[in-house]
Amino acid sequence: MGIDIRQATPNDAPAACELLRRAIEEGCAADHGRRAEILQPWLSNKTPRNVSTWFSSPSNYAVVAIQGQDLAGLALLTQAGKLALCYVMPGQWRNGIGSAMMRAVEAQARAWDIAKLHMQSPASASAFFERLGYVNAGKDMACFGLECDFLWKQLNAVEPPVGKRFCNCSGK
Repeated sequence: MGIDIRQATPNDAPAACELLRRAIEEGCAADHGRRAEILQPWLSNKTPRNVSTWFSSPSNYAVVAIQGQDLAGLALLTQAGKLALCYVMPGQWRNGIGSAMMRAVEAQARAWDIAKLHMQSPASASAFFERLGYVNAGKDMACFGLECDFLWKQLNAVEPPVGKRFCNCSGK
């Protein structure tokens, strides 16, 4: 069964919200350890209304992955170069869904003339992004209290320098 990657619409919000919540609760369990003080803040803004707003914003580019009739993944890029979301439905991992969504958001970043992407990733997902060329620059604290890995990628570089933290500085 093929994967269809397309731009998300506000109509996708209810299914996308359910996917986000399941992916965080189940897929990221090793990261949050079912600790309410992390899990509840992480899930608190994952509502259909908020997701619809994110999908409607002209400063965001969101894609969904459809497999058969089901929503299997979603990713969201901001015009500031932040990969704000990239989640695949539990049970659908390692089927090429995440890689296909990342190709789509990276293509949009290039269309927006964004040279570097950055993100905070739960430790359990960092190896996936590293395989796609993202540099793990160390630990960072997410706004909801989870210690994450800070990753970045120079989009047009042949080989990004290892270990350098993303910034908007002059490269010194």
